[in-house]
Amino acid sequence: MNLSVVIPAYNEERVIGEIVDRVRKVVDSDAEVIVVDDGSKDNTAKRAAEKGAKIIQHTTNQGKGVSIRDGFASANADFVLFIDGDGQDDPADIPRLLQPMTQGADFVIGSRWLGVLRDGAISETNFLVSDIITRLINLLYNSNITDSQAGFRCVRKRKLEKLKFSARGYDIETEMLLKAIKHKLRIVEVPVTRSKRPYGTTHMKRYRLGVKILLLMLKEVFTS
Repeated sequence: MNLSVVIPAYNEERVIGEIVDRVRKVVDSDAEVIVVDDGSKDNTAKRAAEKGAKIIQHTTNQGKGVSIRDGFASANADFVLFIDGDGQDDPADIPRLLQPMTQGADFVIGSRWLGVLRDGAISETNFLVSDIITRLINLLYNSNITDSQAGFRCVRKRKLEKLKFSARGYDIETEMLLKAIKHKLRIVEVPVTRSKRPYGTTHMKRYRLGVKILLLMLKEVFTS
């Protein structure tokens, strides 16, 4: 499969090399691996480059949405897979996301709720916010998504590059999904395993993100 893997990362020098290695083990040898270093203050870019990843480096922290958009724009393959650089997603699940793409899917989500949530993988607050957002999306868009906020996903590039994305932060997952639903792309969910972060803490501002996503949802509802 003609594949690019995009890994957004911020201050992940302790785990990014292992992630690149584990991704390489489950994809074809000619797959493109892109690490977008979002203005890290540590050696994230250096560690990823040592493992042979293509590096996109922001001089300052721009936000996850910018990293995703830059990685997507730089990807040269027909299929683009996104996996977080914090070590919570399991690269061993990548073949599960790729399989529906070979059967005509345009957008595959690695659903944490259909799979396995290990101890400490998500806080109660994050779970609640994610659940509320997903329920609202399903209500407003007549969809049947289980995990709207999952960052572990694979897309058909020619379908997604026709859409315009502007989210700069963690709301990028919602924006991509809503536009995929509105444009009637073929969306599939597969079960994946989610683990506790091996190092560090999340940079997500949960309640602020929730408000941004709600505003984004309303905007998308009333725009063509």
